[in-house]
Order: sequence, then C-alpha cells, then structure tokens
Amino acid sequence: MREFLYRSAPPPSRPAPQDLPVPMLANAADPAGYLPDRGLVDAVNVALILRQPLLVTGEPGTGKSQLAASIAYQIGLDPPLMFETKSTSVARELFYSFDNIGRFRAAQIPGAPIDPHLFLTYTALGRAIVLANDPGAVRSVLPPGFSHPGRRRSVVLIDEIDKAPRDFPNDILNEIERLCFRIPELGEVEVAATPDFRPVVIITSNSEKSLPDAFLRRCVFYSIPFPDDLRLEQIILSRLPDRVISGAEMLREAIAFFGLLRQPDLPLRKRPGTAELLNWVAALIEFDCDPKVPIRSQAEFAQRTLYTLAKIAEDQDQILKRFTMWVHSQ
Repeated sequence: MREFLYRSAPPPSRPAPQDLPVPMLANAADPAGYLPDRGLVDAVNVALILRQPLLVTGEPGTGKSQLAASIAYQIGLDPPLMFETKSTSVARELFYSFDNIGRFRAAQIPGAPIDPHLFLTYTALGRAIVLANDPGAVRSVLPPGFSHPGRRRSVVLIDEIDKAPRDFPNDILNEIERLCFRIPELGEVEVAATPDFRPVVIITSNSEKSLPDAFLRRCVFYSIPFPDDLRLEQIILSRLPDRVISGAEMLREAIAFFGLLRQPDLPLRKRPGTAELLNWVAALIEFDCDPKVPIRSQAEFAQRTLYTLAKIAEDQDQILKRFTMWVHSQ
C-alpha cells in the first residue's frame, strides 16, 4: 500500500510543503476522449443540418455539458462559449451585460466619459453572434478593447437551462430562432449572425422542470440514455487508457458493483453516475488495487475508496453495507 500524504497520526512537526500527485483524470475534459452514442451522433448531425439548437437531456454524469466541446473539436472550431444558467438569469444576460451602476457613477463625475460602449460586455451567445460578422460590420457595437479575430463560427453552450426562471426560455424564443438581439443601451441597435456563420447552439437540461412548448419546437431534442456495461467500460478505457486493462477483473467487478448501486430496489437518494464510477476506478488504482485482480480479493483497500460513490450521508452508510454484503456474496 502506498504511503499517502494525509495520515491518521499527524507528524510531530509541520513538514515541508508537499507536492500533490497529478490527478489521474486530469484529461477527463479532453474532447478527444468523448464517446457519443449512435443516437447522439445522429441528433447532432440533424441539428447541424437544420441549423437549429440541440437540446440535450439525461442523468447527471452522462456527458451533456461535455458535448459542446466535443462538437467544437470535431468540426475544428474554438472551445465553446459557455453560459451557465442560474435561478436569477434573465434573457439579456445570454447576450451581453451592461454596467448601469458604473455608467451612473461616471455620469456624476464632471468630464468623465459616458460612452455606453465602455460599460458593455458581450457574453456567450452575444459574443458568438458578433464574431459571426466581419469586424467592420460590427465596429459600431464593439466595446473598447474587444478583440475581433475575424469572422468565424462559434459553438455556444447554454448549460442547465431548466435552472432559469420560467420566463427565460420564452424570452429568448426569437433570438434563438433568428440568432439576433437588440441592445437598447446603444439605441436599439440590432446585431444578427450572418447565415453562413450562424453559431452552433447546444442547450442542456436536467429535466428538473418542463420547458415551454414554443421553445421546444425551435430545438432538435435528444435524451442521452445511461450507458450499458459495455459503454461504461469503453468510457473508462478512453479516460484511463494507460491504467486500466480491458476485460480485467477489477474493471469488470467495479462496473458490476456500480450497477448494483443503481438498482431501483436499493434506497439511495442519489444514485452514482458515470462521473462517480470514473472517480472510483481512478481511486482504486491510486490505492494500489491490482487491475488484474478481482475487487473482492482487494476488499480492504477497495472499501477505503467507496466515498467517491456517495454524495449524501445516508447513501454513504447504505453503500458501505451493500459493499460488505457484495464482497461476501461469493
């Protein structure tokens, strides 16, 4: 068993600063390792052909948020521009923010510049629409210091739209369909994406609340199914290619026990997802579990890594009990 930095018996005096190991899953966000299922591939291509936003749902950990980076990578575009939806989000924030307080304060200072462009900042979809135009065509709406690299297509991720207030999807209906927006602070000027460089828009939802029908009609929809055992193995191998052996006993049993925890008869309040499985396999390896040996034969070490699978106190106890039962079931 390796010697870890944090121990049950503290050292008598504070040691020198210690380097932490590089996380085994440091490449977990690498779009080159993203493995979409066949249905998702088809849905993405339909959305690209129709030039419509793609609305993706599915359990947490099924790769919804990573999809935008994978699309950008595969079609040779820059990393996605992200809008993280909050419970307080309003439609304008998807396109730009305007510092009204800063402008008010500037107006109180004699001789201070009050050009509204100084207080304007473009956010995800607004920036993508601006970048879809030649720099000269949008020069009049660019704030000072805005670097326009030339006309290009962008991928935009609107993450967890179901977190937003009910009116948010309705308020962006026309903007999402036409990919344009107005800026009242600049005299109601309208900025629209040129047809040839319309952004690729990916929207995710955890289905915590329903979205308006009018909004759904403007989107291509796909619900990512939870991976079966074979796909789980493929996902793990893609993220830990140098540390996990295909078909090895440890990996097979890790997936089997993970599947047991997801059974509906086990009263877990939060079932572990793919991300938790990846973390568990990485922790097993870091705790020097042999990938060629069944987990049941390394139960003492494996039990010390189960905290990667539980996110709630009651679930932690349930998982520990179920692991003990599972180890002794054969």
